Amino acid sequence: MQQTAVPELAHTHTRPIHWVATATALAGVVALSSVLQPDSATAAQPTPDDARNAPAAAAPPDAAKADFPLTCGPVKALVVKKATGDLDGDHRPETVAVVHCDSPMGTPPDGVYVLTQAAGTAEPRIVATLIDPKDSITVRDIAVRDGAVTAHLYGYSSPDVPRCCPDVNDSAKWQWKNGSFVRSTPAAAHSV
Repeated sequence: MQQTAVPELAHTHTRPIHWVATATALAGVVALSSVLQPDSATAAQPTPDDARNAPAAAAPPDAAKADFPLTCGPVKALVVKKATGDLDGDHRPETVAVVHCDSPMGTPPDGVYVLTQAAGTAEPRIVATLIDPKDSITVRDIAVRDGAVTAHLYGYSSPDVPRCCPDVNDSAKWQWKNGSFVRSTPAAAHSV
């Protein structure tokens, strides 16, 4: 059986005229696209009237302005960690503050307090004590997620353990339920 070769097609050979035609077509597309621009974006931009009528985002309570129930003697109470978020579902953020006395030596115990602030006031107020400094606990980290306070805690198994060396690691989670903060781990939260 004899195979016949297909004659070469004229359009498969590029010649300079093909390149000129391609460049001309491309230039025409570019020129046309610069003339036919899409309309500008039509998203509504806020007007000054809209800004005045929109509800202001509530700022979380400033822990530095709070009066914490610590007796620190000649040193002051120091906010060492804080986290913010809506804990009670009112769409206003609360601040959870970890506070201890600014001791020049050692590791002073922490207190963990929940602060709220009424609209239009500058003074935050404590609505709950989650950890009392009398419990001799140190807070490693704290966070507010999904309406709950979570913390990693260091503590002591007995009064005989030196205060430099906590021997208990614990995690805790508190959620606002039925008007108070409920701890989901064994120790109970303290309310103010």
